[in-house]
Amino acid sequence: MSDNRTVWPLASLVSELREIREQSLAVRQRLNQPPKLPSRKILAQLVDQIGAALFPNRLGSPDLSPDGVDYFVGQTLDNLLKQLSRQITLELTFKAKDAASLDSAAERAHDITVAFAAQLPTIRRLIDSDIQAAYEGDPAASSPDEVLICYPGIIAILHHRTAHALYRLGAPLVARVIAEAAHSATGIDIHPGAQIEDSFFIDHGTGVVIGETTIIGKRVRVYQAVTLGAKRFAKDENGHLVKGNARHPVVEDDVVIYAGATILGRITIGTGSVIGGNVWLTHSVPPHSHISQSQPTARLFSEGGGI
Repeated sequence: MSDNRTVWPLASLVSELREIREQSLAVRQRLNQPPKLPSRKILAQLVDQIGAALFPNRLGSPDLSPDGVDYFVGQTLDNLLKQLSRQITLELTFKAKDAASLDSAAERAHDITVAFAAQLPTIRRLIDSDIQAAYEGDPAASSPDEVLICYPGIIAILHHRTAHALYRLGAPLVARVIAEAAHSATGIDIHPGAQIEDSFFIDHGTGVVIGETTIIGKRVRVYQAVTLGAKRFAKDENGHLVKGNARHPVVEDDVVIYAGATILGRITIGTGSVIGGNVWLTHSVPPHSHISQSQPTARLFSEGGGI
């Protein structure tokens, strides 16, 4: 049976899309060198492999024998570090401003990857502290193993500690892709530039936002829908947003921030403070503060009074 429907205008569509694409590349001065960017799919897989290398008995192969753990870790690391170096090379090549930068991209990517590999033991220890904080801070957690394999906050912080190391070493685009993979999977949005000390616990997690220049101390706990954001965005004399300035909160040690709290601007939440649910806070508070919403006022009305 023949199909008499209209044939798709593929030739004109392909031509028009090519024209738009070339115009876009010309604007970015890349017409003769279309950019090859790091792969979201590959980087997501690499973080899974990092998790498997750090926690082989829980996130690695289910068939591992005690004698095979070290071999599995070594093989996994060798594979993922090679792939990571290639992804960082793509970022550095994409950002290269001159021939020298272009020529040295692979070598610099290798150096970044070596430096990142050296940080993996530290990352493992930090995540151990995060797991323990979650286990101790949540009465619903039956074991640290349950926390590791089930809790979205741990997924997010594993991605963040990986991304933050790469961000600081000079691969911010790769780091951002890794962070967004966690955001998509968990609903927790942590910019890789955020500095987070040990024993960090995100309970429930959905809707948490932590901005680029946030600094978080030790043993901090936050709940779902918490925002650590910027109060305003400074602009330069040409009206463009100023990049990189410190614009997010500093949260000191042993702070608890309950669900729905919004904390904005370069303010400091002092050590040991408790920020209540749904609080809107734009000023610093001293250590051991307890900030909550005003108490609701109850009034009785009759016959439509007060409406």
